[in-house]
Amino acid sequence: MQLAELLKEWPCTVKGGSIRVEVTGIEDYAQGVKKGDLFIVRKGRKSDGLKYVDTAIENGAVGIVIEDEKQLDTLKLSVPVIWVPNVLKFMSYSAAKLNHFPAEAMQVIAITGTNGKTTVSHFIGQLLHALHKNVIVIGTNGIYINGVELLLDYEHLTTLQPKHLHRILKIAVSRGVEYVVLEASSMGLAKHRLDDCAINIGVFLNLAEDHIEDHGSYDKYKAAKQILSTLSERLVLNGDDSFCRTVGLQAKKKKAYFGLGNRVDYQLQLLAEGVTTSTCCLQSNKGQKVFSVPFVGEHHLQNTIAAITSVSELGFPIADICEAAEKLTLPKGRLEAIPNDFNLDIYIDYAHTEAALRAVLQTLNKTVKRDLIVVFSCGGDRDKHKRIKMGAVASKYANFIYLTTDNPRSEDPELINSQIAAGFSPKQQYEMILDRAKAIETAILNAKEGDTILIAGKGHETTQTIGTKEIQFSDYECVKAVLEKRLTDHVE
Repeated sequence: MQLAELLKEWPCTVKGGSIRVEVTGIEDYAQGVKKGDLFIVRKGRKSDGLKYVDTAIENGAVGIVIEDEKQLDTLKLSVPVIWVPNVLKFMSYSAAKLNHFPAEAMQVIAITGTNGKTTVSHFIGQLLHALHKNVIVIGTNGIYINGVELLLDYEHLTTLQPKHLHRILKIAVSRGVEYVVLEASSMGLAKHRLDDCAINIGVFLNLAEDHIEDHGSYDKYKAAKQILSTLSERLVLNGDDSFCRTVGLQAKKKKAYFGLGNRVDYQLQLLAEGVTTSTCCLQSNKGQKVFSVPFVGEHHLQNTIAAITSVSELGFPIADICEAAEKLTLPKGRLEAIPNDFNLDIYIDYAHTEAALRAVLQTLNKTVKRDLIVVFSCGGDRDKHKRIKMGAVASKYANFIYLTTDNPRSEDPELINSQIAAGFSPKQQYEMILDRAKAIETAILNAKEGDTILIAGKGHETTQTIGTKEIQFSDYECVKAVLEKRLTDHVE
């Protein structure tokens, strides 16, 4: 596409070079620029893209996009310099246009909330696939078409950067995909990554304190979440959550409320709870249905009704949706049970907020046979306020706690854990083992038959950030290795 065509409907000023040059992509990472790309000059927390303009041109950039108008006169380059009012908005628009606005060829469901985005997105994907529709799910756990992971080269973020997102959506269209299910993170929304994504349904799950440092304040965090309501044609909202109710009251568009309580359009009532299943009754103005789901816990029921409501609002029959819901499975790293030969109940879960940890522990507390052991910590350089609260939640349910590391980044992990331990009850038994692998190993090797072990915080993740280094680390692989070692030792 010629630069002139790309820019003709976007406010801009161009100096130098030719607007007849062919543009094939956009890139904000100079080392990643390929011939035909526009280089987007972005000012990050640690570096200014302006420093890398020469590198971008050497790598084949055919234009430089800036948002500081004064640089139009100071930059003397061999390629066009393009000023736009907001480079993040332009990145979204240009990525969509270069890929011929692929989202418009599909139905798009975007999900936001402090907790539950990944589970609900996978639930919706599973329901749609069971209803014989082709669906792509994009989010924290990766990219899946009809449940099969799509292995591509892209930056793994909860909400993808536009330069990757629209390329992937174009691939989805070429493969006959009809529905897109996206996780919409607060940061992704604030940085305009979904501005040109033609969202049909925006789903609001909940709001709790998280990512406050990233946004600057709790109010800014809330405002970032609310952006989804302006981007969506219609809304699906948690009627049990006060923030979601407020969003619904403020939005002048079609909406549907879901929940476990009253005053909702789709209500899910728990009729009976077994060890691993929940029998429920769905009541709505579109029908009533009794069915069972293969998990327990209030947060899983909230996630289930959120998914059912979203699919129903797409026009599918309630009876068919509920029948499909009976075969739902949790995504990787969400209360993932690890089989073993030692009569231990070992679970890995991504829970890294107070609300998520409480929900998981409440669920496990219903089935625990002996002691409940928790291995966890909190991330460094962010959300310090939640540490003492997570400590209090863990202490309420756990018989023993192993404090370890969870992406400490530049902070002292001992200090992080001392702030968590400040929330423990005076009688809480715990041990601090900063090597996460050693903490997991100790928890498993010291556990007795019938004990339940929860390893929380990282779930599906395969790396750990310590200082400035990102090292390979998977809770799942670590648990497998420890179990194999214990089995070998047991046989010997």
